[in-house]
Amino acid sequence: MLTKADDFPIHQTPEPIAYAGTDRNFYDRYFFNGYQPDGTEFFAAAFGVYPQLNVTDAHFSVIRDGVEHCLHASKVMHMERLDLACGPIRIEVIEPLQKLKLIVEPSNGFAAEIVFEGRSFPIEEPRFMRRIGPRAFMDYTRLTQNVRCTGWIEVDGVRRELAAGTVGTRDRSWGVRPVGAPDPQPPVPMTIGGFFWQWTPLNFADRSIFFHVNADNDGRPWNTRAVIAPDGAGHDGVYESEGATMDEVSLIPGTRHARTGTLNVPLAQGAASIRFEPFLTFLMRGIGYGAPAWRHGGYKGELVIEREDIDLAAVDMASPENVHIQALSHVTLALPGEAPMKGMGVFEQLIAGPYRPYGV
Repeated sequence: MLTKADDFPIHQTPEPIAYAGTDRNFYDRYFFNGYQPDGTEFFAAAFGVYPQLNVTDAHFSVIRDGVEHCLHASKVMHMERLDLACGPIRIEVIEPLQKLKLIVEPSNGFAAEIVFEGRSFPIEEPRFMRRIGPRAFMDYTRLTQNVRCTGWIEVDGVRRELAAGTVGTRDRSWGVRPVGAPDPQPPVPMTIGGFFWQWTPLNFADRSIFFHVNADNDGRPWNTRAVIAPDGAGHDGVYESEGATMDEVSLIPGTRHARTGTLNVPLAQGAASIRFEPFLTFLMRGIGYGAPAWRHGGYKGELVIEREDIDLAAVDMASPENVHIQALSHVTLALPGEAPMKGMGVFEQLIAGPYRPYGV
């Protein structure tokens, strides 16, 4: 049951705000992405608080002309969880569960002001719970919402307004994940683990479609669901399916990134089919996910701000730090008895360790 309080980083457990507790690896995070309607520019941001580590970090990244420009910031939180600023990056909750603003004050060649406004009420994804032996590896909740984006982004003195029709996705997640320094005493007995993740928030003219799957090494899902949300839908205005599958996936040779795939969602009138055509790769390390030097929750000092520029044509996409991506994709929705509908969205992929269905 989502409430307005869930849009503030004050959670104590993986449950909604009515419940409380503690864990060393507890986190509370905002995530945003967006893309110009012609697909020429992609941007993303993350803002996390780690109450038991007393650290806040934030990241902003934008792809322009083949380069992923990244701004990273980390600070000591001093136990003030409602200070939604970390260095130059700040979040304002204008209307909980509906409208938020991301601000990047001028720093290291960056500046931005972007408003994210929900297309419908956020969906609450099924609670994620995964153990390694006796230890909780993950235990968290996430709300996800497709958004319309307005504002501007400036990099190295070049300011570009977000064109009409710029859309994206934002989420809020809270609970337990591996954060900060790695645990010096791993669970025993040691096992060869793996992590398979696909997440596909998609924007169409009058609706949003969401799909995610976590699966084990043999392809057995342990958390999955698809949702179709018409614009303006409330709590009860969405269609949910746990029988959706991502099929016909082929990988780009030498990588763990999908070249294409088809999402099939069972409906009463027959399956909805969504074909993916990825065309731009965003490295999630640009906002801290798997970043060697900017691990989420890592202690950097009282306040540290750094810039990073990644030439996407020059990086080795097979390197471990580049495995986790969001692939901006053209998508085509086919519904029984209806004309095909074009849209755009991301195909987020993280395949760590062995995954036998794909032969990796």
